[in-house]
Parts: sequence; structure tokens; C-alpha cells
Amino acid sequence: MNIKMTHYLYLAATIFFTVYGQLVLKWRMNQISGMPTEFFEKIRFLVFLIFDPWVFSGFFAAFLASLAWMAAISKLELSHAYPFMSLNFVIVLVLSGWILHEPITFQKSLGVAFIVIGTIIVARV
Repeated sequence: MNIKMTHYLYLAATIFFTVYGQLVLKWRMNQISGMPTEFFEKIRFLVFLIFDPWVFSGFFAAFLASLAWMAAISKLELSHAYPFMSLNFVIVLVLSGWILHEPITFQKSLGVAFIVIGTIIVARV
């Protein structure tokens, strides 16, 4: 495999794990009742969440994304690699509409189109 291609695989892994973490956390929060109003109830609620297997998998995905990100930026210039992280917005928008049934508005779609165009421009430089 081309060495340069592996650098982009690190970026892809970063994006994958980041998106997974965000989607699974939101999905789980939709299933669990909202944040309590009392301080100690909030603490108990948050501790409960830490030990929820799905929430934990989201945290673990964030950890894996961090490792992949460190690998990516060890091989690519930060100014080149970082704009690819904006693809998280694109993927989360599409998947949150599909999986979480969140509305995809014209404004969101237009914003994501600008993000994609910007990412393409930066990637070509």
C-alpha cells in the first residue's frame, strides 16, 4: 500500500471514530431521560452514564479517534489534515437525519455544501 495512502487512512479512522462517538452518544441520550435539575441528581446521572455500555463505547471511540489523529498529524501537515475534520459535519448531518431522524434543512445542506467545497479547495493545495 502506498505510504501516503496510509496517512489518509489515519484521517479516515479519526473521522469514523469521531462520528460514531457523536452518533451513539446522541442516540443514547435520546433514550435516557433528560438531565435532572438538582445538583446531586446531576452527578448521579452523569456517573450512571459513564457506566452505560453505549456511552462508554462513545468515549472509547473518542479515544481511538485521538490515537488515529496523532498518527495522522505525525505524517501530514496540520494545515492540510485539519480541514478534513470538517467532514465530520457532513457525515453527522447525513447520518443524524437517517439514523436519528433529525431534520435536514436547506440551510444545513447549504452550509455542508460550503464545508465540502472548502475542504476540496484546501485538499488540493
